Amino acid sequence: MRERSWAPGGPLDVASALAAQRRGGGDPAWCRTSDGAVWRTSRTPDGPVTLRVTVAGGQVHGRAWGPGAEWMLESLPALVGADDDVSGFTARHPVLLDAVRKHAGLRIGRTGRVMEALVPAVLEQKVVGQEAWRAWRWLLRHYGEPAPGPAPDGMRVIPEPGVWREIPSWHWHRAGAEAVRARTVANAAWHADKLEAAATSEELDRLLRALPGVGVWTSAEVRQRVFGDPDAVSVGDFHLAKIVGYALTGEKTDDPGMLRLLEPYRGHRHRAAMLITRTGLRPPARGPRMPARDYRSF
Repeated sequence: MRERSWAPGGPLDVASALAAQRRGGGDPAWCRTSDGAVWRTSRTPDGPVTLRVTVAGGQVHGRAWGPGAEWMLESLPALVGADDDVSGFTARHPVLLDAVRKHAGLRIGRTGRVMEALVPAVLEQKVVGQEAWRAWRWLLRHYGEPAPGPAPDGMRVIPEPGVWREIPSWHWHRAGAEAVRARTVANAAWHADKLEAAATSEELDRLLRALPGVGVWTSAEVRQRVFGDPDAVSVGDFHLAKIVGYALTGEKTDDPGMLRLLEPYRGHRHRAAMLITRTGLRPPARGPRMPARDYRSF
């Protein structure tokens, strides 16, 4: 076991930064326990790790177990958003001004690990969260590695790329993921070393979008988490454009309209959108929600 504690230099919403890595209720790679601690697993360049993070007395405390413990604790400030530079962001709209005031410590963390962001992002393509998270839970419980150390029961570490390449089609089916998403994950796993070695968000975007089945939305969702990219806005999201349009103009809009509204924040468009989603402003619902499908019955 390794430990690290440090005092952030300013307001820092550690809980929100860590929550960005969570994939729905019951995520085997993320857990909050009754004592307020956040537990997270990862597969670092040095191997699997379990991380426990708490905040007390103005300090962030991290404990880590497993071969990747030292790497993870070295990366802990970046993970919780301490390295996120907000100096170039200026809120102009009253909604954003209010959001900045209420969420002064909101920061974008970065993990530095691609596959653990890419696999669930692919599973979330064009489906409701419940459907994607069910598949993520099934796959980690059946193919993930037990979390090192005294982790909460059921926590797992994302499998190595070679494992993703060899999952049989009938197990993807049992997880509830159809063949297109299964092929996308398996193909990405063949290129995992190159993806993990990307030095910048721009380079990773180029590599990801060269893969069949990975488009603008998936790339943005990955780069937000891997590099904490403040400009990687999730174009193509089912809800985001409508929320941004409604919050800033009182009317829903589409992706081109959202990008026009966010243009004054270029360089921080994801940050602006993230703050807007924290306001709770939503257009009125006018129809039934998209249902969670179950490919296991097909």
